Amino acid sequence: MTYLTILLLLAYRNLRKMKQEDWMAKCKTLELAGCDKRTDQLWHAVIFPAFRETESTLAPSIEALIRSHYPLKRIIVVLAIEDRGGEAVWKAAHQMKAEYESHFADFLVYVHPDGLPGEFKTKGANITWAGRKLKEYFDERKIAYDDVLISCFDSDTRVNHNYFSCLTYQYLANPKRTRASYQPVPVYHNNIWEAKSFARVIEITSSFWQLVEGMKREKFVSFSSHSLSMKALVDVDFWPVDMISDDSAIFWRCYIHYHGDYHVVPMYVTVSMDIATAPTIWGTIKNQYKQKRRWAWGVENFPVMMMAFRKDTKISFIEKLRRSTQILGEHFTWATWAIVIGWISPLPILFRDYLFSQSIIGYQFPSITGTLLNLTGFSIIICILISFALLPHKPANVRRVQIVKMFTQWLFTPVITLVIASLPTLDAQTRLMTGKYLGVLVTPKAGG
Repeated sequence: MTYLTILLLLAYRNLRKMKQEDWMAKCKTLELAGCDKRTDQLWHAVIFPAFRETESTLAPSIEALIRSHYPLKRIIVVLAIEDRGGEAVWKAAHQMKAEYESHFADFLVYVHPDGLPGEFKTKGANITWAGRKLKEYFDERKIAYDDVLISCFDSDTRVNHNYFSCLTYQYLANPKRTRASYQPVPVYHNNIWEAKSFARVIEITSSFWQLVEGMKREKFVSFSSHSLSMKALVDVDFWPVDMISDDSAIFWRCYIHYHGDYHVVPMYVTVSMDIATAPTIWGTIKNQYKQKRRWAWGVENFPVMMMAFRKDTKISFIEKLRRSTQILGEHFTWATWAIVIGWISPLPILFRDYLFSQSIIGYQFPSITGTLLNLTGFSIIICILISFALLPHKPANVRRVQIVKMFTQWLFTPVITLVIASLPTLDAQTRLMTGKYLGVLVTPKAGG
């Protein structure tokens, strides 16, 4: 825990430092230093997939793009809507196109047909349809694929104003720019002041986990909203259309295609999304459970990778071993860490008189447990302080007592993490093992 806390502190330091950067100025510096590409060469296409989400969810995400510190005439907005979503979604998409298209280089609406051969009802199938349409769009305009960055967001993703300028700099500065995904830090702040306390704790720890993972670059995998080059997408034939975990699956797909020469660049800039919630506590628990189970379904990448490793002779045995143990180890830890830390680790303390009364450990136990408790307390305090530092400004209609709740919510962490972390992960892994495949869940959004 101390190791993870140190990584979290270092990651938060990077987040604060990069928040102060003038990324557009840094891009100009790169150009003056002889970079082979210029900022005004690049295009950003932003895909927002939507099933039943309407304007109340999508409009704030588009308005966040408008507030970007980046030339909007180099940004193309794509609404990728599902035909099975119904007429209301189609009408909302075209209303938003009429309202917002003047702000951007273009505003495209693509409707993904239902029931195409070989496809499952997944987000990956929808965004792949939109990606292939975008390929035609850029082919018609003779725009090179390595001049295009694709940002695949959820419908509720609201970017930080520095997102595109930071992304542009990271892309220009990377000598292997098309062989990388670019991962921002996901925070769940859109409705954090209104969400239930236990839901806040879960999503805050999810953000912390991503901050920590970004410090371990050799193990970093894309998650949720992220960006990559159009060239990489075309090379691998876009996202898988028959997998639920499209955000991590696209990384592994690129990794295999390029024989291991593919990586994720952490970007210490935030994108904000909704906390999975509901009007009632029980409904919120159900939504959180289903969302975390869907995330944990990313273990489906393990058998896919093992089959690919058998055929690929260009990736070294050591690298295959490292990556396979990484995937398996991370998902094993995901399923067990809350049980071990919250429920098993306190047992020696509770039964110390029975277990260690006649041993040297028994005499040293008070000092050992005292040290462990102090370290745990220190870690929790750090987590609380960082969570408050990351909070958006409190809305005027939110009472001050909500701040007190933000402190006390951490007392329930052991129970919450067991129910909403380990159990849904064990559920997902058991379903995959027994062939009871998970259906697609569209997490309810706060706006609609």
